[in-house]
Amino acid sequence: MDEKFDCIIVGAGVAGLAAAMTLARNNMKFLLIEKGEFAGAKNVSGGVLWGSDLAKLVPNYWEEENAGWERYITQRRLTFLDEQSSFSIDFKSSHFQETPYTGVVVLRSKFDRWLAGKVEDAIAESDFPMDSFIAPNIKVDEVLMEDGKAVGIRTGEEEFHANSVIIAEGVNNLLTRQVGLQDDYVPADHVLTGIKEVIRYDQEKLEDRFQLSGLGGMSNEYIGYATDGVEGGGFLYTNRDTISIGLVLGLKDLREKGKSPHDILNHFKKHPAVRDTIRGGEVVEYSAHVVSSGDKRIMPKELYKDGVLICGEAANLLMNAGKAIQGMDYAMRSGILAAETIVKAKEQDDYSSSTMKEYRQALDESFVMKDMNSFQDAVHMLHSPQMFKDVPNLICDFGRKFFTIDNEPTPKSRKMLAESIKKHSSYWDLMKLGFKGAKSL
Repeated sequence: MDEKFDCIIVGAGVAGLAAAMTLARNNMKFLLIEKGEFAGAKNVSGGVLWGSDLAKLVPNYWEEENAGWERYITQRRLTFLDEQSSFSIDFKSSHFQETPYTGVVVLRSKFDRWLAGKVEDAIAESDFPMDSFIAPNIKVDEVLMEDGKAVGIRTGEEEFHANSVIIAEGVNNLLTRQVGLQDDYVPADHVLTGIKEVIRYDQEKLEDRFQLSGLGGMSNEYIGYATDGVEGGGFLYTNRDTISIGLVLGLKDLREKGKSPHDILNHFKKHPAVRDTIRGGEVVEYSAHVVSSGDKRIMPKELYKDGVLICGEAANLLMNAGKAIQGMDYAMRSGILAAETIVKAKEQDDYSSSTMKEYRQALDESFVMKDMNSFQDAVHMLHSPQMFKDVPNLICDFGRKFFTIDNEPTPKSRKMLAESIKKHSSYWDLMKLGFKGAKSL
C-alpha cells in the first residue's frame, strides 16, 4: 500500500479505538493496527469504565439492545477482610440510573470488539470510507523514524507511512522505548499483575443474589485477607450472567514472598464471605495481565515528540487512590486528546513537537493528570503494608467485638476500639496514617 495516512494508531484497545473514532469523525485518513485477530482478542481484562466519555464516542449507547457493555453501576462496596470476618462500606443510589451512566461494567474482549464496530461505522460515514482501515493480525516491529521524526511503521518486510503515529500499545512499552521516550522496561516495583476468573450463573440467580434490578450492577473492592499478605487488593464486578472476581498484586512483593497468584486467588475465594457470595457458579474463564501501579514516576519522560504521541497504558495512565481503579477512562480520554491534537496538526500542516506538545498540555488540563498529580500520596499510602494488613485486621476485629452480643456486660465502644488498636496497631501509627489520609485524599 503506497498511500500515506494522516495517522497510524498502534493498538486497538480503549485508547486506540477512542483515537480512531475521533479521527474518523474528523474525516482523517488513518490506519489502526491490532496484533490480535480482532480488537479485544488479546485483551483479557475487564472492570468498570468510569465517566461519560463513552457517550461522546457513542451517543445514546445505553439505548442499544446489544451494546458491548454488561451492566451500569448502581451499587458500590468496599470490604475489609481478615481471616474470619468482613466489614463493608456499602453505597447504593438511584442517581446512578441517570444517563449517561457514570460507570459501566465491561468485559474487554466483547467491549473492544463492539467499539471497533462503531469505529467501522464512523469510517463508512466519513468523507474517506475507502481510505481508513482497521487492520488486525498485524504486529508492529518498529516505528519508522527519519531525522528524529516518526514517519510510519514497519511490520515484517512491509512499511506503512504516515504524517503521525499514536502509540497505544499498552503497558508493554517496546515501541515507546524504541522511539526514545522511555529508557527501559517499567521496573517490577511499579507494576502489578492482575488475575481474574469469570464465573457464570443463571442470570436470574445472579440478579437475586446481588439484589440487582434490570441492568443495574455492583462493584466490590476488597482490602486485607484477600491478598494473603501481598501488596494489592481484590475485586468483584457483576456482568450480565457472570461475575468477574480477581486480584491486583504487586509484582515485586509477589516475587519476594515467593507466592503464586493462582494460589492467592484460591485463598481469596475460600474466605467465608467470598465463598458464600460466589457459590454455585461455573468458572468459564481464567486470565492474567500486567498493569501499571499508578505511580506517575514511571510515566515516559515525555508523551510526545516529532510526529508521535503516547496514550493509554503505554503512557502508564492508571490510578487507584482508594475511590476506584481508574484506567480505561484515562485511556479513553487520552486517546481522544491525542487524536484531537493530530487533527490540529493536519490543519496547520505541522506534525513537529511544537504542535504535538499541545497533547500534553491538554492532558495536563484534563481530569487525568490533575487527578494523578493530586492523589499520588494516596496511591503510595494504599500500597503500604498498613493498608492491606493492619487496617483491615483492626476494622474486622472491632466489628466482631461491636456486633457480638452474649450474656456478659457489654463494654463501651471506645474500649472495644482501644483493644483492637492495641492488638493490631498503635494510636501513634493510626494518627500518622490518618494525617496522611487527610492530606492525600
